[in-house]
Amino acid sequence: MSITLTIVLIGAGVLLLGILVGYYLRFIVALGKRRSIEIDIKQMMVSAKEESQRILDEAKKKSEEQLAAAREEERKKVLEFKETEKRLIKKDEFLDARQVEVNKEVESIKDRIEEVKSAQEKIGKIEEEKVAALERVARLTESEAKEQLLKDIERKYEEDILIKIQKLENSNEEKLENRARDILATSIQRLAASTASELMTTIVSIPNNEIKGKIIGKEGRNIRAFERAAGVELIVDDTPGSIVISSFDPIRRQVARLALENLILDGRIQPAKIEELVEKAKEEITKIIKEKGEQAVYECGIFNFDPRIVAIIGRLYFRTSYGQNVLQHSIEMAHIAGMIAEELGADVAIAKAGALVHDIGKALDHEVQGTHVEIGMRILQKFGADERIVTAMKSHHEDYPYETIESIIVQTADAISGGRPGARRDSVENYLKRLQELEALVNAFPAVEKSYALQAGREIRIFVTPDKISDAEAKLMARDVAIKIEQELKYPGEIKVTMIRETRIIEYAR
Repeated sequence: MSITLTIVLIGAGVLLLGILVGYYLRFIVALGKRRSIEIDIKQMMVSAKEESQRILDEAKKKSEEQLAAAREEERKKVLEFKETEKRLIKKDEFLDARQVEVNKEVESIKDRIEEVKSAQEKIGKIEEEKVAALERVARLTESEAKEQLLKDIERKYEEDILIKIQKLENSNEEKLENRARDILATSIQRLAASTASELMTTIVSIPNNEIKGKIIGKEGRNIRAFERAAGVELIVDDTPGSIVISSFDPIRRQVARLALENLILDGRIQPAKIEELVEKAKEEITKIIKEKGEQAVYECGIFNFDPRIVAIIGRLYFRTSYGQNVLQHSIEMAHIAGMIAEELGADVAIAKAGALVHDIGKALDHEVQGTHVEIGMRILQKFGADERIVTAMKSHHEDYPYETIESIIVQTADAISGGRPGARRDSVENYLKRLQELEALVNAFPAVEKSYALQAGREIRIFVTPDKISDAEAKLMARDVAIKIEQELKYPGEIKVTMIRETRIIEYAR
């Protein structure tokens, strides 16, 4: 027991000794590390001091260099300022000297102005004295003398001035006329289409008078049924071999003509058959209208029209104006307008389209209120036609101002197509009325002795009293007459104004 205790005590002593030795060694090591750290710190502090001294030296050096550069720059600026100051001083001295010279020149100019004013006053006094002397000699005031002089000059050179004006007008007119003739001749020459006018008749031939009785029917039953179905009037008189169809609507007349001809061929003339054949005739006429419209636009090379516009164009096939078929006239115009547009460099498509539809309003002028131009504009706008086409067609009767060159071309083509010989016919009454209006307008001018309208109103010859008007005044009067005719009268083509002034002196030798 004692040995064990001893061993335990020895072990505890050894353990305690080990622990003490460990703590001592640890202390020794820690002390060494502490000394090493202090050395490192001292070395770092020495290095930091050296680095800071080096940075301070460099900064001081840089600051000294910058200070030297700034002082050098300041020295240069001072020198520049001194040079600028010297220049400004020299400039001020120069300006002062120049100002002195300018003042001297101004004074000199003032002196000259005073001299000029004095001279002008002297000249004015001399002129007044001269005018007064001339007035005393001529017994005329200045205004009276001026007026008299102008009258003398005007009287002396009046004829020369008029001749000069006439020469200039003739020269320009000749050039323009030659160019216009070339264009129109080319256009008309290129147009090889038929221009024969197709007349629409309202007279239906019948084989015998027995057919007349059948058409009239018992107590007029058949004729009333026909008039009610076709919307026309039948005139059955004593004229042998014919029945007259009367209606303002050309489409109705054609339907009635076709139905009546079919009735005569069929021979079964009764109300039911009449209504049947009138309906068939309407369908056939509608088909013809569509075909004629399509043929017209195809012939003119226009393919962008609404089908409804094409159908209305086809109705013009049964419409005449002054004996001229309106559809044929429109097609003819379209060709002429296209050729003129090519010559002038205008839009050919717009010109042709405007010419083709220029009279489209005539297809409905018996059904719609307004002029055919207004009706045509409403039709084209309603069915979505190009606004340029509307502009081109609306001025062909000069109801609207010319807005484009195509509108002028359409009007020119209309005049060419309608003004050619044989294209149109008019009644004798209208011709006489036109001639009377022309002569009455001319006779209203002073010094007109008498006037005669010739060539269906295409020429007016005016005889003036020679005692009341001179040759020069006659030339002016002819021009005034032409201008007044253009402003107040409507006429196809042009009217030639011929002024005749004749002086006859008669003496007798006895």
